[in-house]
Amino acid sequence: MNEKIMIIAGEASGDARAAGLVRAVKRQRPDLRFFGIGGDQLRAEGVETLVDSRVMAVVGLFEVLAHFPTIYGALQLMRRKLREERPDLLILVDYPDFNLRLARTAKELGIKVLYYISPQIWAWRQERVHRIRELVDHMAVVFPFEEPFYRNAHVPVTFVGHPLVEEVGSPFDRSAACREFGLDSTRKVLGLFPGSRRSEIKRLLPVLLDSAEQLHARHPDLQFILPRASTLQEADFAPHFASRHLPVTVVPGRAYDVMAACDAIVSASGTATLEIALMRIPLAVIYRIAPLSYQIMKRMVKVDHIALCNIVAGARIAPELIQHDATADRIAAEAASLVYDEARNAQMREELKSVREKLGAAGGADNVARVVLDLLTMTENRTVAETQRRRV
Repeated sequence: MNEKIMIIAGEASGDARAAGLVRAVKRQRPDLRFFGIGGDQLRAEGVETLVDSRVMAVVGLFEVLAHFPTIYGALQLMRRKLREERPDLLILVDYPDFNLRLARTAKELGIKVLYYISPQIWAWRQERVHRIRELVDHMAVVFPFEEPFYRNAHVPVTFVGHPLVEEVGSPFDRSAACREFGLDSTRKVLGLFPGSRRSEIKRLLPVLLDSAEQLHARHPDLQFILPRASTLQEADFAPHFASRHLPVTVVPGRAYDVMAACDAIVSASGTATLEIALMRIPLAVIYRIAPLSYQIMKRMVKVDHIALCNIVAGARIAPELIQHDATADRIAAEAASLVYDEARNAQMREELKSVREKLGAAGGADNVARVVLDLLTMTENRTVAETQRRRV
């Protein structure tokens, strides 16, 4: 039937989730054509990416403004493609400010919209739910507490389960993972996870490396490993390492295998904190954005925690070092405690079990694929009915 779907994934975590969705849909409908915005993982599933998500991934109000010409150009391109291609469905993955603008164009054109991976409107700017009710045909949510939130706002919603429950894992135990990356399994390993966006690298990697230098001076046997997200290039990291003599093993991709090698991790806030929690690796979470962005966002946030792993657990399991607290001294102190305090390390591993328990069973990608196919069927039925009316 030559049906086609536009899919928009504006950053690395969305690219991974979108790729799992496309893979699940194609198992049942290999004839479907997908195109839109994404990265390496969507391309690996045969999706035609008209814009690479690497150029889209920024965080913070003023950081977005700095990249506005690029992001606005991508929005205009996608709007034009909606009008020219008239896809049978638009799938939006997180990335709310961009995606809700595109949803309005789809609504004007009569194109159905599925939103997968909800914006965190339950955390801040909750008034956006009214806009979602106006523009989105169905929400596919991955956290159990999101479903009643949308139902109460009269938005069609399905809790599909979190795809990370079945995706997160490594074939390696700690010793094997250390061997894989040339590390000594008899020595402690600290993971440095600075994020998947260029803006995060600029803001977080310097302070992470400063803290690592402090730790290296105090604990010369401590090893460091850092996974480089698929949205980033070696050139994004090189300037930050140029003047340092710090032994850090940088691994392109393979984040879960890197996690398996770690005794503890310091991570940027984001999806990675959930992945690390599912691997049950003790972690500390850091978060920094432009000062004015932070002052504005602080007044809007409606939750007690900033790290997804803590939000899901409903408790402050992982320490959070936010903005002015995310200093090299504080990061080094938390990291040293997590690595060398065996009792604390073991206790956090036990507490992190609750994150997996609260995310529910596996099968998230297949569940959202069923929602996609149901929406396509509704579109097909509507098209047939309209054709029959015109004939009459």
